[in-house]
Amino acid sequence: MQIGVDLAKSVFEVAVSEAPGVVTARRRLSRAAFPRFLAAQPPAEVLLEACGSAHHWGREAHRCGHQVKLLHPADVARYRDGNKTDRADAKALLEASRNHALTPVPVKSVEQQAVLALHRIRQGYLRTRTARINALRGHLRELGHTIPVGARRVALEARAALADETIPPFLHAVLVALLEEIHTLEQHAESVRTTLTTLVEHMPDAKRLMTIPGIGVLTATAMVASVGDIRRFRSGRRFASWLGLTPREHSSGASRRLGSITRKGNSYLRMLLIHGARSALRAGVVTNQPDDLRTWATEISRRHCHNVAAVALANKLARICWRTWRDGRDFERREAQVTNC
Repeated sequence: MQIGVDLAKSVFEVAVSEAPGVVTARRRLSRAAFPRFLAAQPPAEVLLEACGSAHHWGREAHRCGHQVKLLHPADVARYRDGNKTDRADAKALLEASRNHALTPVPVKSVEQQAVLALHRIRQGYLRTRTARINALRGHLRELGHTIPVGARRVALEARAALADETIPPFLHAVLVALLEEIHTLEQHAESVRTTLTTLVEHMPDAKRLMTIPGIGVLTATAMVASVGDIRRFRSGRRFASWLGLTPREHSSGASRRLGSITRKGNSYLRMLLIHGARSALRAGVVTNQPDDLRTWATEISRRHCHNVAAVALANKLARICWRTWRDGRDFERREAQVTNC
């Protein structure tokens, strides 16, 4: 038996199927009644869209003895007939589950979601800080004071600009408060980073990933919390493809064309990996004895451009993360091989 559930904030649409392609029962339940419904059903396969609160209800269904399958909303949408309604979405879940080529989303634990919540909160602080910096820079530019690009230079340059007595007093007080808010947001973001640094000590997989060049606290903790079990990826290339770091392909017959990366999957992890690759690439340029990984990326940068090399290195870092994580061993640095002409 399968139970398709279209989740919402307060009302859940339930479709029960005892035979493929046939809905035998429908229920519309409140948030309070849904746990009682799960507990009263015999063991079944519960189908949910991987949306807000899906992991919580997946854990609740599993606690009641059910098997849980989370499906990506984009995969479910292709099986929806007619208009988008709760009934149509619940039926689409039942239809999509029959396609065994679709990869389900693993149910995350409470600890995984808590770590990812820290990352989202920190990103929220940084986005708000960027908005406040842009607003402060724009207002001061209108008054003839130009602040150079770069968050680190804003505080010093803004304080020097605010010392100008030509700024009206009623605006001066608001701009000072805006500058203090920027400083507070930076402190909050750093506090979250400190919390993540403390958590790494209790995350052996994250500590192992941090032995890889370009992988720091943020990338390691976000990767461990997002992926869960790395063994669900059969190869490093599949892991890199899940992150959207593999080339887009357009092939027909004997013609095969590879383009830019697909940019599918987890955009936050992809961003962290690319930023880490930029850092590792920069370290390979300034150091006197770069390892073979940084030397390889530096050669790509010379042949193409810095951005291409950074993305290529991020792709390789993803594969190295998969291998290191799967085998349970630290990254082993190898010296660059010197070729004699």
